[in-house]
Order: sequence, then structure tokens, then C-alpha cells
Amino acid sequence: MNPLSGFFAAALQTYPGSGTAPLFPPSASTISGEVDALYWFLIGVSVFFSALICALVIGFSVRFRRRPGVHATPIEGSLPLELLWTIVPLGIAMVIFIWGAKVYFRTVKVPSNAMQIDVTGKQWMWKAQHPTGQREINDLHVPVGVPIKLRMISEDVIHSYFIPAFRIKRDVVPGRYSTAWFEATEPGEYHLFCAEYCGTKHSQMIGRVYALDPVDYQRWLSGTVAGETPKQAGEKLFASLRCDTCHNTQSGARGPDLAGLWGSEVALRSGGSVRFDADYVRESILNPAAKIVKGYEPLMPSYSGQVSEEQMLALIAYLESLSAPQGAKDRP
Repeated sequence: MNPLSGFFAAALQTYPGSGTAPLFPPSASTISGEVDALYWFLIGVSVFFSALICALVIGFSVRFRRRPGVHATPIEGSLPLELLWTIVPLGIAMVIFIWGAKVYFRTVKVPSNAMQIDVTGKQWMWKAQHPTGQREINDLHVPVGVPIKLRMISEDVIHSYFIPAFRIKRDVVPGRYSTAWFEATEPGEYHLFCAEYCGTKHSQMIGRVYALDPVDYQRWLSGTVAGETPKQAGEKLFASLRCDTCHNTQSGARGPDLAGLWGSEVALRSGGSVRFDADYVRESILNPAAKIVKGYEPLMPSYSGQVSEEQMLALIAYLESLSAPQGAKDRP
């Protein structure tokens, strides 16, 4: 099978409720209207000035063409004209910049009440895990009207998570967490693509996003086999790797107590500080000597090659869930 055929077949399939393949994907998220408005403004500006330039080129070519007995004469500059074609493009550029910045910050600022779903990209599939433990491959079920935060990472090469109907596209790279969010507004079934060439079967790295009414979403959750939640899996892995032998509340522990550290600034042995977040946790597990917490020795071994990306996300979910013990005052 031609690897391109899968892509074109999916691209030409009709969306729910449409009789023919649409020229543009449906608008089905809270930010899609804003993205479309900016897009059409850019198209309109481009078409207007392209038509204006073409008309001027043709008009000047006819009016000032070479003719017998007519000699060219110097044309003196016009200050008002030069100010016009300087100020007008500057004004348009500033409108685009301010408008684009507003849309950009709107798309990257994740709502505080967003439901988080962990996504792992792998040649050639998307693996997702819900906070309640349900897992999906190349599918994603989400409730309508609820902000969804995607925390994503790749196991191998660069991928790109693209849902045209929601107007979101985010590169998913190995070794670093990417974040995207959306809030579906219309129930339906929507295309999911990888928008970054990732190998011979890149065109087949496609899937579906199912936006469901909240009642239908709860019905889907209850009808799906739920395994361990990310927090539960992370807690078991934390114990099986014997992390708790060093990271505990006992006096003289060889590692810092991790409860309540999430989101805080941690002082480092080398000076300065680092934010205790997903990227820092990942780096500390794979390269523990990179940033050592102040007051501790570089004793932790590397777990590179022993912990998969999905297990890493589980460990992060567990550490994120830990609260500071009562009575704790100072953190390392």
C-alpha cells in the first residue's frame, strides 16, 4: 500500500454531518473562531495588496510603455506618497502583531481547571492515558465544554499533534514535555494527524478525537476498562524502584523528601534554584547529577533505559499528587 494513500484517504473523508469533503475543517473549539478570524484577515490583506500591485504593474506597463517619439522624463519623488506607503504597511503590520500575540497567548495559557491527559508519541501511533486510568491508541475521547490539557512527549523522533477542527498543533519532541490545550464546543468525530514527517509510515499516524456530551463521556468512561490511574501506577513504580529508601521523611535520609515540592523553587548545591516540575523530575531520573539539591550528595543512580516515557509520566503524576506533610515548614 502506498504510504501516502492513508493520508489522502483520511483527508478526503467527510466530517460528520457533511455531505462532501469540506474545503476547510469545521470550527469546533473555543479558540478556533479567533484563529480563523486572524487567518481570514491575513488572507484578505494578502489578496488586496496582491491585486493592487498586479493592477498597478499592468497599468504602468500600458501607460508608460516605450513608444516612438516619446522620451522618458525624470519623475520627482513625493514625500506624502512615501509617507503613505510607509505608515500604512507599518499600521497593518502592528495590527497583525498585536492581534497575533493576543491569539497566541490565548492558545498557550492553559485554564486552571483543565483536565490533564498524558500523550506519548511513538512511530507510528499516539498513546493517551486519562486521569482515571483509561488508555487509548490513536483515539481520544473528551467531554464537550471541559478544557483539556495535553502533556505530551515522544519516545523516538519528532512528531506533531494536530487536530484541525480545534485549530491546535504542537510539536512533540523526545526528551522534553510539550503542552497544548483545547475545549471542544461541538460533539462529533474529528481527525487527528501527525503533522511532522516522522518516518516511512508517517502518513498512517492518524487517529480520531471523539468530542462527547458530558453524560456520554461518563458513559464511555464507565463502559471502558480502567486500569491503574497514572498516580497509582507511579506510586507502585516509585516503590518498586526503591526510590522511597532515599526519599523519605526519616532523619538523615540520603535524598530530599518530595512531598509538597511540586511547583516550588528548589535550592541547588551548585547555587541558584530550579523549579520542581515535570522537566526537572525527568532530568533528575535520567541524569541525577545534573542538578543536585542543596544539602545532599550525588548518590542517586541514573535510571536511563530502565524507565519508559509512559512510566516517567506515571512517576510525575504521583509526585505531582503528593502534598506536604502537616507541620512541614522548610523545604530543601
